[in-house]
Amino acid sequence: MLTSRTTLAALLICCGTALPLPLHAREVSQPSTQPANPPSAAAKVAANTPAEQLPIKGITLYRSGVASLERRGMIDGSPTVQLRFDTDQINDILKSMVVLDLSKQGRVSGVSYASRDPLAKRLTSFGVNISDEPSLSTLLTRLRGATIAITLPDVTYTGTIIGGEVRQQASGAATAPIAVPYINILTSGGIRSVSLASATNIEILDKKLAAELQLALAAVAEHRADTTKTVDVSFVGEGARQVVIAYVQEAPVWKATYRLVLPDFVPGEAQPAPASKFTMQGWAIVENTTDEDWNAVDLSLVSGQPVSFRMDLYQPLYAIRPLIPVPTVPGVGPRIFEGGTASEAHGGFGASPRHDGVEEFTADATAAPGPSPSNSLALRSKAGESRGGIVASEMIEYGAQAQARAVESGEIFEYRLEHPVTVERQRSAMLPIISAGLTGNRVSIYALNEDNAHPMRGIELTNDSGLQLLPGPISVYDGGTYAGDSQIGHVPAGDKRLLAYSVDLEVTSQIDSSNFSRIQSVSIVRGLLQSTTTSRIEYKATYTNKDPKRARTLIIERPRQATWKLDASVKPYESTTTLDRFKVQLAKGASAILNLAYDRTDFSSAEVISTPIESLLAYRTKGAKISEAVLDAIRQAQRLAATAANVRQSIQQLAEEKNNIDIDQTRIRQNIGSVDRASSLYATYMKKLTDQEARIETLQTKQREAETALTSAEQALNDYLTNLTVQ
Repeated sequence: MLTSRTTLAALLICCGTALPLPLHAREVSQPSTQPANPPSAAAKVAANTPAEQLPIKGITLYRSGVASLERRGMIDGSPTVQLRFDTDQINDILKSMVVLDLSKQGRVSGVSYASRDPLAKRLTSFGVNISDEPSLSTLLTRLRGATIAITLPDVTYTGTIIGGEVRQQASGAATAPIAVPYINILTSGGIRSVSLASATNIEILDKKLAAELQLALAAVAEHRADTTKTVDVSFVGEGARQVVIAYVQEAPVWKATYRLVLPDFVPGEAQPAPASKFTMQGWAIVENTTDEDWNAVDLSLVSGQPVSFRMDLYQPLYAIRPLIPVPTVPGVGPRIFEGGTASEAHGGFGASPRHDGVEEFTADATAAPGPSPSNSLALRSKAGESRGGIVASEMIEYGAQAQARAVESGEIFEYRLEHPVTVERQRSAMLPIISAGLTGNRVSIYALNEDNAHPMRGIELTNDSGLQLLPGPISVYDGGTYAGDSQIGHVPAGDKRLLAYSVDLEVTSQIDSSNFSRIQSVSIVRGLLQSTTTSRIEYKATYTNKDPKRARTLIIERPRQATWKLDASVKPYESTTTLDRFKVQLAKGASAILNLAYDRTDFSSAEVISTPIESLLAYRTKGAKISEAVLDAIRQAQRLAATAANVRQSIQQLAEEKNNIDIDQTRIRQNIGSVDRASSLYATYMKKLTDQEARIETLQTKQREAETALTSAEQALNDYLTNLTVQ
């Protein structure tokens, strides 16, 4: 009798199943291919360790939602390493997996995995098609020709399914009939039509067909529960050797969070120099959402965002092919002869590279300058002991040491953890990666476009640590006490940022503004009146520092506007793409004023003939540059326009008179038909018609003359304006 292990392997191989086997079970079923030389100690250890446990040795987390994992370990002979993944991760694995056999005695045989047909396609392969979730009547109709037994409350019919139908029947007190499904079967006593609404049980007597239905339902259940898949990586070779399997899969974005420690300020002593060294302590939040522990892995955190996308490589893809009828040869038809006339009938690894020439920056607590031990003790005795709390020097000297090295590898910047990291499955960790001194100034920040009575306390920070600061929240500690929260975006090395963390209630502001505009000059260019208008907005901002102990450096921000230009007498100390920043020094208990002025120039055009001379004269009295030549040109253009307007008006009057005559003639012609031709009234009508006809001829002559005059006047005006340019 075969052993249980051999029987299992032989059974699975004989049945052609794709179920994964442990390495030791597979090796028993294979013929002996033991190497001539005895295995080494490392090989013995590898042989006693299941190959599917090839451990994770390195992880690189990216901020684009992926992680690069590296599995590395020893194998012996020709094993198959099994890896289990969530079904949703298979596409990323197939797209990115890299397999290496780091020896000359072995090679990678291949990667295999269970294919996944679409559920609808798998269901259509069974003898009973349930891919479209058919109703009972539809399902039975698809079983035409099958033998079934239908049980009713009082009788059971056994027969072969002929087909189904739907009948409209009355039901209870319903006023309209309802649709009732029926199944027609051929029994030994004839054809029976059975209402499915009355059936209590239906049995498929064809055992093979019933088994097919069970398999189809099992496929549906398997698809619903199919959450994990096994990927088998096969190696072929001899002896013990090291192998590497690396791949990219979806992972949570690692996050950065910071603590900014400001130096202590002791009342009565000199405050820190304007440019001080502040301590930035950075932590990385990583999350292991997998079902496998990360035990002593080399962890790297990459600041870049590589392009990453998903592609459905796991789902089998079937090309749509046209259905072409089977070609046939037409049969030969007989020839018919009539009267001597014959008539014929013719019928693609995401890990960041590591190579020589890598530039490294060390970020540790020693980079953060803190007070000397003696100064620290003195500072604590004056500030810390009096309140019994943490002081800034303690946070700087005894804070968590950075456990990462900043590395630039090619164009990628990453933090490499110096010691292996362990994170259990479905748990998260917060790891210290930065502890560096940054140059900064205490400032108060005021937004001029916001109606705020007080500015914000803040820091003007320069990233002179040689590191890249990633986006994240910052908790600010001033003298060891929590002072507020701030936030930064991506800050490259050497760049500068403003941080605001609380309201500065001891500084107030009062903003007065005024605006006005006036026409500067007027000219005529090719018949159009062009005017230049200047507008000006003036701000007078008064800031008062009510703090008797500390001075303030106030930074005022104002949005930049493309159409407005800052007066040259005041220049911002710094500008961004959207803001101008101004700096004001506020002494203790003193006030300061910031005057800003913005100018804008607008150009507008108007028709010369529609511009009132009186308005231009009023503008000239207010300082607008309007020459007498421009005024004379406007007067001449308006005279020519008036001449044309007068002619146009006379033409309108002539047309109105002719229209009135036509109306009157119509009235007379209607009346003259009922008047005796010998009467005096008839003679009066005739005389009036004669006079009107003469007047119409005169009006038509005048109208033609006026139209000629109008054409001439309009041409004169157009010629004058076309060539009119006066400064």
